[in-house]
Amino acid sequence: MKSFSQYFQELIFDGSFAVLLFIFLIIDRLHLVSFSNTLLVIASCMGLIPVAMSAFQSLMKKRVSVDLLASAALLAAFLGGEWSSAAFINLMLTAARIFGAYTEAKAHSAIQHILKLRPLTVHVKRGDTIEDISSSLVRVGDLLIVKSGERIAVDGTVEEGDGTIDQSSLTGESAPVIKTINNNVWSGTLLASGSLVIKTQKVGKDTTLEKTIALVERAEEGKAEIRTIADRFATWYIIIIFLGSFVIYGLFQDLPLLLSFLLVACADDIAIAIPMGFLASIGQAARRGVIIKGSNFLEGLAKTTTIIVDKTGTLTLGKFVVQEITPFGTHTREELLSYAGMTAMYSQHPISKAIVEYLREQKARFEKPDHIHEIPGKGLEALFFKKRILSGSVRFIGDAGIPLTPKMQEIITDAETHGLNINVIAAENEVIGTLACADEVRPEIKNAIEHIKKLGVATIIMLTGDNESVAARIAARVGITEYHANMLPEQKLQFVKSCVGPHKTVLMVGDGINDAAALALADVGIAMGAIGSDAAIEAADIALMKDDFSKIPEMIDLGRSTLRVVYQNFFIWGTVNIVGIILVSLRILGPEGASAYNFATDFFPIINSMRLFKTSHNT
Repeated sequence: MKSFSQYFQELIFDGSFAVLLFIFLIIDRLHLVSFSNTLLVIASCMGLIPVAMSAFQSLMKKRVSVDLLASAALLAAFLGGEWSSAAFINLMLTAARIFGAYTEAKAHSAIQHILKLRPLTVHVKRGDTIEDISSSLVRVGDLLIVKSGERIAVDGTVEEGDGTIDQSSLTGESAPVIKTINNNVWSGTLLASGSLVIKTQKVGKDTTLEKTIALVERAEEGKAEIRTIADRFATWYIIIIFLGSFVIYGLFQDLPLLLSFLLVACADDIAIAIPMGFLASIGQAARRGVIIKGSNFLEGLAKTTTIIVDKTGTLTLGKFVVQEITPFGTHTREELLSYAGMTAMYSQHPISKAIVEYLREQKARFEKPDHIHEIPGKGLEALFFKKRILSGSVRFIGDAGIPLTPKMQEIITDAETHGLNINVIAAENEVIGTLACADEVRPEIKNAIEHIKKLGVATIIMLTGDNESVAARIAARVGITEYHANMLPEQKLQFVKSCVGPHKTVLMVGDGINDAAALALADVGIAMGAIGSDAAIEAADIALMKDDFSKIPEMIDLGRSTLRVVYQNFFIWGTVNIVGIILVSLRILGPEGASAYNFATDFFPIINSMRLFKTSHNT
């Protein structure tokens, strides 16, 4: 990616050349000096070099570019001795390059803004001493002291202190977040108040900040279908224009007419306006804490017909709370909690985390198992002094051949009817009790779902591994009518595969870790809360740095606004070209007039694309 200094140098060079061409044209028009024609010849030859080189490079890559058409127009002007027309062509092409460089620099300003968030020096605590060193010298395990008003240079956890952190640079959220001991913090964020001692976990290119920068830099590698269509159209268009040029010259033997036709037909404006429109929107998304990996995914958002969402961690907070503890038979509450903690302590499943947190709050004791094995989407199996302990869903316990009495089943069914998630604990071949947990719906979900429906996305499907009662309760609360419960990870994957097909654009929303395969399979995969999660960033096509579902309809709207502008650009370009060709055919425009016409109309689609730099997208 170019730096701002490179963009600036290009703008200075092209701007100076444009001013020089304009002065030479004024001198020639007013006949101020006798050698004005010589000045135009020199300037026109200078202008031909970069255009011809660009056309040659495209041909070497087996591509036909707009510069080939511009080179042909310049050569026709040279052959006809139309030096003022040649100068006008160069002025037109230079102005297009200036607008292109300016627009591209503006689109990349989000990256440049993020780059400024890298602290150059940090305070490292080593024993009783504090040293100021370069941030590039920090290593994993170092303790960094961050003072109020300073930016954090690493990803890590708070070892000492507390403070308020502004995470807007990464997540786009305006409200600061309170951080205290054991909380995660990320590079590039600002400590607004307080002071922290942070234990370094990730440095350099492994940090969230650097991964975000890398993602935005690579965003344009994904090529949108609309741009592919534009490239194919450009190839056929240029071939047709060349064939038309031969026909015109063969019929009329009129070089000025041929030159006028080529000048009007030159499509340098649309070649700049379309990719710049996508770049502008990707930059806007980055400022809002949404990383779109390529413009094809931005287009995919606009064309979304079906949205599939995973429940836990997406529609819900993914933070369960233990609400009921029910030991069975002669087993005690303490025994039940001990076995529950033993199986949950090494698991990252939200229910396991809730159990461990509850036990810590209750200061309950539990032993470390001799062996632990997790079966994704089902449950956990542990060995403790050769005793087999199971923890998981009712289905998992049943598959293990452990029976539930009618009374146990009645208690479990009643809890499930009230929308609770049931975790069954069994030791050897006997069920000893259950822990009932609840997961809260994200506050913004219902409004976001309504917004998505208003955008015309009729099919919204919820997938969950939870039972039918829990699924029904959550679906009703958020306004989703279609849902599928009791689904294992492989079943979710198969369901997404069944939905993907021609004339459909399937958008999958998940947490990027448990749903990595489904996210990769969908046309567009969106990972929620990607900040700090390598798996989420790698698995998804679009990463929401903050857990904010309302960003999804916002991004769909952004994608549609972008495509509207692209289609508007095609319409504008087609209209002005038709008018120009008619004026040339009626001999109203000669070579100079055609140059001036093309120069003036070049700005229309480019200016239209620049509207996408605005924060509002009601385009």
